Amino acid sequence: MTFSILARDMNSDAIGGAAATGSLCVGGWVLRGDPRAGMSASQGASPSTFWGEDVLAAMRSGQMAEDAVCKVVMADCGRDHRQLSALGLTGYGAAFTGTENTPENGSIAIKGGIVAGNMLTSKDVLGAMAETFEQVTDNLAQRLLSSLNAGHKAGSDMRGLQSAALLIVSPDHAPLTLRVDYHETPLLALEDLYRRATTGDYAEWSRQVPTLTQRERILG
Repeated sequence: MTFSILARDMNSDAIGGAAATGSLCVGGWVLRGDPRAGMSASQGASPSTFWGEDVLAAMRSGQMAEDAVCKVVMADCGRDHRQLSALGLTGYGAAFTGTENTPENGSIAIKGGIVAGNMLTSKDVLGAMAETFEQVTDNLAQRLLSSLNAGHKAGSDMRGLQSAALLIVSPDHAPLTLRVDYHETPLLALEDLYRRATTGDYAEWSRQVPTLTQRERILG
């Protein structure tokens, strides 16, 4: 019931994810990120938030995304009802789609990222997301947002959309975690929230808080 994209910024150490769904609170359910491990999207008919956390823990311990996904999936007897994608810091991704997820579903690997979805009107949704991300030349956040919009225009979640989210983590910056938990036009609302969060006083404040590489930073 969700489509998502995970991707690495090839020009920096940032890694990000974006997701949208025809249900509530996609950001809280689906996206997880750790600048020391990578990014994950845990979704599907019966999504497990544990999957998202566990696959990050496995990658942080040194496992590649493919091995981490396999480890998490095979340990869960409910795996046929779930979908998981993961992306390591080097930009190599992997995904699993359980057989009980509603068609259309699947995943596509792209350069430096991975796209996945289920309960889609068609697999054109995934193709449009992948193609758009690879063609757009904006910053990582804007490329992720463009990819979501392309997926929506190509068919979207078969129920339409109710929520959308964006998450970007980096060792040098505070996390950018934006969630539209319910809105009649969540992608437009997410784009507006992104603009507000990256301009003005809030953006200036967020550039002064502690980061992974500067844990003792203070405002000033």
